Amino acid sequence: MAEEKRTWRLGIDVGGTNTDAVIIDGDLNLVASTKSPTTEDVMGGIKAAMHEVVSQIGLEAAANIGFAMLGTTHCTNAIVERRRLNKVAALRIGAPATTAISCMADWPEELKSAMRVRDFLVHGGHEFDGREISALIEDEIREVARVVREEGFESVAVTSVFSPVSDAHERRAVEVLRAELGEEFPISVSSEIGSLGFLERENASILNAALVDVARTTADSFEEALAAEGIVDVAVYLGQNDGTLMSVDYAKRYPIFTIACGPTNSIRGASFLTQEKDAIVVDIGGTTTDVGVLSHGFPRESMVAVEIGDVRTNFRMPDLVSVGLGGGSIVRRAEDGSVTVGPDSVGFRVTRDALVFGGDVVTATDIVAARGLAPEVGDASLVSSLDADLVERGYAEIVRIIEDAVDAMKTSAGDVKVVLVGGGSILAPEALEGASAVLRPPHFGVANAIGSAIAQVSGQIAKVFSLSETPRAQAIEESKRRACDEAIAAGADPATVEVIEVEDIPMAYLGDALCIRVKAVGDLML
Repeated sequence: MAEEKRTWRLGIDVGGTNTDAVIIDGDLNLVASTKSPTTEDVMGGIKAAMHEVVSQIGLEAAANIGFAMLGTTHCTNAIVERRRLNKVAALRIGAPATTAISCMADWPEELKSAMRVRDFLVHGGHEFDGREISALIEDEIREVARVVREEGFESVAVTSVFSPVSDAHERRAVEVLRAELGEEFPISVSSEIGSLGFLERENASILNAALVDVARTTADSFEEALAAEGIVDVAVYLGQNDGTLMSVDYAKRYPIFTIACGPTNSIRGASFLTQEKDAIVVDIGGTTTDVGVLSHGFPRESMVAVEIGDVRTNFRMPDLVSVGLGGGSIVRRAEDGSVTVGPDSVGFRVTRDALVFGGDVVTATDIVAARGLAPEVGDASLVSSLDADLVERGYAEIVRIIEDAVDAMKTSAGDVKVVLVGGGSILAPEALEGASAVLRPPHFGVANAIGSAIAQVSGQIAKVFSLSETPRAQAIEESKRRACDEAIAAGADPATVEVIEVEDIPMAYLGDALCIRVKAVGDLML
């Protein structure tokens, strides 16, 4: 029993329509699963899904659970809804070089207001080759700390010019702030979050600082929900947006890494269920379809800046295409006779509003049911009288949307394997144009929760080195070590950590500079 307690896993993933939960035993067999409507407060759906899977196996078997994983939209929702955000002090280290562009110059005013943010500019920062722009003036940092303390700011974001090259001024500023504000005061450091691109890295750091309390509340509420189900003494992890996990303490430091973890959980779940390492994964839910790339067993990372809540950032994000197609997508005929599917949707109300369930709204689910492609869904007799032309045109539009999204993610003209997951994947046909094979694995409907439950723990590093100061081989080894250290800090078992990705990018416009990106992963600490 003691061994089983360390190995059973509860995985939960929150989607826009449903919250999915699974329990996986020590041999990685699925022993319970469920889908529950996602609630407005998010946590209500999490509790309902958790209660259902625990009820399926019983309290005695639930005592075997040693790990609990949560992939959640809490942080994404907080930014989009402009609610529950910390009051942030944004400290920029860059005077006099960065005065031309103000902090958060292109941010939506309502988001800045929700964060009650105030920016501060102090002397310091570095050139691209590591030379100081100006000396760091510590008294200026202390004055910022005084204002933070007196005006009740709840977190600080520290960003220095070219800190991926030299983070010396950021590290010293943090030391001064901690001496003034206390060791536990939340401080986000840009070199630990973003990469090259000063304004985008600054934006990501400020958003991270704004999400600290959301992450704390989410983690604490999840642990309370577990305790309410009698699940205690378990290791708790939150999903990261690279398809891996991080410990609760790590998540509280870097809550921004939870954004977009849902699609990456689905991609990892698709890999686990099919044993495929390279494929395009199509995750169809009730409202949207997310299409991502499985590369060497992990989600492919986006190499371009990504907007979060209308704010441009450059921290790591999965490479995804999202389209407005899901099981609840509303089907309409236009005046010219053409048929549209979505992007609006009845969402989780599909089991109430769709024709096949006795409702009065024609949805994408009704279209596939009328074609006889989903006999297990609802009552097919309720859609038997649907106009045949509407059904055929609607289905052709569904297939077109999926094929276009798959095509958008391909890097070459050749056919690729496609894995279908998500409860709405019943919409997709058995064959797609441009796909060498279409796989729909068992348990496809809860692939996201499975991906959360089976995920490893990761650490990533992106740093710029000057080759005149640090030889390439030494720079790579240093980056590997730091990535492994990050994985261990995030909760990985040190004995299992390995480097799975090394990328070095010459940056000719910076002289002899080399940007090195390394990812390391490890298993959960048993």
